[in-house]
Amino acid sequence: MYKDKKIAVVIPAYNEEKFISQTISTIPSFVAHIYMVDDASTDNTYEIAANISRQNGKLKILRRPDNGGVGAAIISGHKMALKDGSDVVAVMAGDGQMDPVLLSRLLDPVVEGRAAYAKGNRLTDRQDLKEMPPWRAFGNYLLTYLTKIASSYWHISDPQDGYTAISTNTLRNLNLDEIEKGFAFENDMLVKLNAIGAIVVDVPHPAIYREQQSKIRYPYFIFRTSWLLLKD
Repeated sequence: MYKDKKIAVVIPAYNEEKFISQTISTIPSFVAHIYMVDDASTDNTYEIAANISRQNGKLKILRRPDNGGVGAAIISGHKMALKDGSDVVAVMAGDGQMDPVLLSRLLDPVVEGRAAYAKGNRLTDRQDLKEMPPWRAFGNYLLTYLTKIASSYWHISDPQDGYTAISTNTLRNLNLDEIEKGFAFENDMLVKLNAIGAIVVDVPHPAIYREQQSKIRYPYFIFRTSWLLLKD
């Protein structure tokens, strides 16, 4: 329990055999449920997580038969959390880019009732921006602007940041199956949240880039997500 709330963490993972063990092992002890959703990995991600689950009773693993995209994996995890009666669900990617020490910063606005949805923001520190790959920085600024227009959340930035926390009461008011299933999941989530009048807050945090190789093809992703947002 965290401040009398049952917390769940969803870990979407696709070919993260280098990082998945560390990601799972550093989840704070106050988390009640951990859902690792393997999005049809072709490496040993699932096997590594399955071995960990034998010693960690909090960890549940869902292996998707087909690669549906990071959004599809997150949605699968959210549905598991709803069934288990969690109060707040956080998302932490399987590649170790989201510092578990900072999880409480994401949880506090939701747990304390100040927001329905809290999302990370890596664009507040200039040094962090210098470490962000050029295509990622360009895409992030463009999609930030378009997401502001589409969602009407003018105070938010860095919509691509997948470090999030949401109340399960809010999840129940969303049609999860209608949210974009690919890398534009976070952008479309903001559009859908605004449609139900949910309060959203940004939580600044530093960017972490180690040996991870992004799976996003940025030119295509920027074009496709921009089109999605303009249609909304």
